[in-house]
Amino acid sequence: MKPIDQVRETAERISSMEIRGAGRIATAAAASLKEYALSVQAESLDDLNQKAAQAADLLLKTRPTAVSLSNAIRMVMKYEAEEIDDARQAIASNADRFIENSRRAVEKIGQIGSRRIRDGDTILTHCNSNAAISVISAAHRSGKKIQVIATESRPRFQGITTIGMLDQMGIETELIVDSAVRTVMNDVDLVVVGADVITANGTLVNKIGTAQIALCAREARTSFMVAAETYKFSPMTILGELVTIEERDATEVLADISRYRHVRVRNPAFDVTPHQYIDLICTEAGAIPPEMSYLIIRERLGWDMEEESI
Repeated sequence: MKPIDQVRETAERISSMEIRGAGRIATAAAASLKEYALSVQAESLDDLNQKAAQAADLLLKTRPTAVSLSNAIRMVMKYEAEEIDDARQAIASNADRFIENSRRAVEKIGQIGSRRIRDGDTILTHCNSNAAISVISAAHRSGKKIQVIATESRPRFQGITTIGMLDQMGIETELIVDSAVRTVMNDVDLVVVGADVITANGTLVNKIGTAQIALCAREARTSFMVAAETYKFSPMTILGELVTIEERDATEVLADISRYRHVRVRNPAFDVTPHQYIDLICTEAGAIPPEMSYLIIRERLGWDMEEESI
């Protein structure tokens, strides 16, 4: 397999959601860029830089909403080198650093977020988030007796992955259809979800259905926590850039759509939860109110705001 074919294969697996979840997407892209940089033939440093940038762009276009992907690619591609071998090693080192920091971030989020869970709590979660599951599993490992309610998370049913992970951990879990959230919310002590994007003002972009859960939680006076690595925050929203909401194929919702002449299916993959409905964002840098998201972007990510996206 040619080096670029490996990148295309990773891109296809991300685009088709064989690789799913913002964190997994980011680390898969980082690993792909590392493999590409170490194996691609290049006649000069400029040639390598150009080819690496093209590979990065190929990965970047797979999921337009996931800021974790663009932030990961920025981190991996942020290097300076005067020789080809130095450039290869710089990309590889950046990728290794990102993957390791991502792993540690999820562990730290679990430690911090689990302190918000009390013995005997019932937790509701949506979709499949490594960070959210880390919070839940850390509470379970600490000896707290907890129960989890997980949504199916249609149309891709990521909730089935979640209940499988929780089942292996020995955590008592109930599975519900997404539309049953309000029915069970009065029995829930805490909602814990992940994030695909967090904007400069603390607004959350996450799996479709999250906003409705947040509305139900607010009505029921149930706490709503977001568990997210700091690379889920979007630097470009400081400049006023809007987050693109990915619209996926109609057949994910209605497989035989072609039989209908007058029916159109809308399939937005994400929705927007206003920061007013979020009680806390738990990151590896600490637990913060959503209004502090701006500081995470400025101080933790430290992007040069004049940079254009790759």
